[in-house]
Amino acid sequence: MAMACRTLELTLLSASDLRGVNLVSKMEVYAVVYLAGDPRARQRIATDRAGGRNPSWKGKDATVRLAVPASGAGSGAVRVLLRAERAGLGGDRDVGEVFVPLPDVLAGAGDGPTAAAVASYPVRKVGSSRTTHGVLNLSYKLGGVVYPDPAAAAAAACSCKPAAPAAGGTTMAYLAAAAAAYRAAPPPQPPLYGYCQLPPIPQPVPPMGAVAGGGVRAGR
Repeated sequence: MAMACRTLELTLLSASDLRGVNLVSKMEVYAVVYLAGDPRARQRIATDRAGGRNPSWKGKDATVRLAVPASGAGSGAVRVLLRAERAGLGGDRDVGEVFVPLPDVLAGAGDGPTAAAVASYPVRKVGSSRTTHGVLNLSYKLGGVVYPDPAAAAAAACSCKPAAPAAGGTTMAYLAAAAAAYRAAPPPQPPLYGYCQLPPIPQPVPPMGAVAGGGVRAGR
């Protein structure tokens, strides 16, 4: 059954004292943001080329919009992966990561849109739950709750084409598909927006007396 959903608008502001991963040149840091468990929906934040280990994204294209459940029940998180560009030096490198818990973001929010709130999170070494190096500052706000129409949700569940966000907003099917991926803890690997599994193709039943290879069983 489709769930009520809403849009989370998350904006990166700045970071400080990040782990240095470039031995020679100044770090040029960007971010990749997505709902944890669904990296196929990742969105990239613009690169800061001036701050080095203390990047600032003010005045840059640093906002992403994600479809999330309407309430904070269950679990789920937004992953912010910080990376440093290394053109011609063996590829970009991970600087650190932040997980923004959805229950914390959604706690106490009513059905209407919310004002922007500012928060700071420790930046952890990728793959480590204990090692931290630096702080990430961001802001977030929530759109109003969207209650999906049952008929539209049923049609979206039978669609085998991805439901893309509409210009200036998000379609009902997109919201329902994204939220369904985070109803359980830990979140399962969801299908990509709107994709569904096709039923098996029915196999023809051979007539009575037929044998493998298309022949007919001889009479006795």
